[in-house]
Amino acid sequence: MSGQIAFILRRVALTLPTLFVMSLVVFLIIRLVPGDPVRTMLGFRATDANVAELRQQLGLDQSLFTQYVVWIGNLLHGDLGKDIVSHAPLSELLAQRLPVTFELTGLSMLLAVAFGVPLGVWAASGGKWVNRLTEGFVIFGIAIPDFWLGIMLVLVFTGILAVLPPTGYTPFLKNPLGNLRYMVLPVSTLAVGEAAYILRTTRGAVKAVLGRPFVTFLRAKGLSPRRILFGHVLRNAGPSIVTVIGIQVGVLLGGAIIVESLFALPGVGRLIVTGINQRNYPTVQVGVLAIATIFIVVSLITDLIVGWLDPRVADGAGT
Repeated sequence: MSGQIAFILRRVALTLPTLFVMSLVVFLIIRLVPGDPVRTMLGFRATDANVAELRQQLGLDQSLFTQYVVWIGNLLHGDLGKDIVSHAPLSELLAQRLPVTFELTGLSMLLAVAFGVPLGVWAASGGKWVNRLTEGFVIFGIAIPDFWLGIMLVLVFTGILAVLPPTGYTPFLKNPLGNLRYMVLPVSTLAVGEAAYILRTTRGAVKAVLGRPFVTFLRAKGLSPRRILFGHVLRNAGPSIVTVIGIQVGVLLGGAIIVESLFALPGVGRLIVTGINQRNYPTVQVGVLAIATIFIVVSLITDLIVGWLDPRVADGAGT
């Protein structure tokens, strides 16, 4: 068996126990928080009969082990449960909300990569003034909270310039132009910080590769700086760049919870916030589970891409 195939099988095999542990953590976090979740959901006017009825309905009158076995069994059969407020199947709610979250995080990451990678390469190969300019952007992007940046963008582009809507959403297939107008501000809010992290990592990775002996050899052979940079240096820096992009997807998913609420986007993040406000723990549980699962899958894909870009990673994993 080749090193690449063994590497892929090992990474896939490690994902399965990771998913199991993640599901266990999500399950326990909801049930082991201080206080009685049933009384919290029903409010201070709840009677003992109401509490007992809802506890039985949610299966909370059983042991934690039994609750988990039932819950994970239902998940494996595609039954995510029901929202206790609207009584709608959570599978339908996720099917409606996930495309919005995918669009938000996908466009944000594309924008962050489109700016972060070229600026990082430019910073690594440019002069002092380029370094100062990009360093200022990195400090700004990392230091500014998403919610503050989002509010400032709304004040400028909605309050002052009046060119973009502050909140709302329309599906892309229904109105592509309207969809993009609604997505400009939330996507920009998330992309700025991610672009800063990607820029910093790209700059460091490219600088490290530029200092290797093989680059000096290529220069001695008379290759143009552009060919060396884009044909050799960037490929060798690729694993580090891909790794940070995969990590930042998790940050994007976390930031989407805030940004979706700020811009009234009907995604999974806003579903979680609404569930928390309503004390709707089945919805919160499934929403967090969906976000965590997406991040684990993206991490797996990132590892596989890094192993493909750098065969040494795959060979090392197989030894």
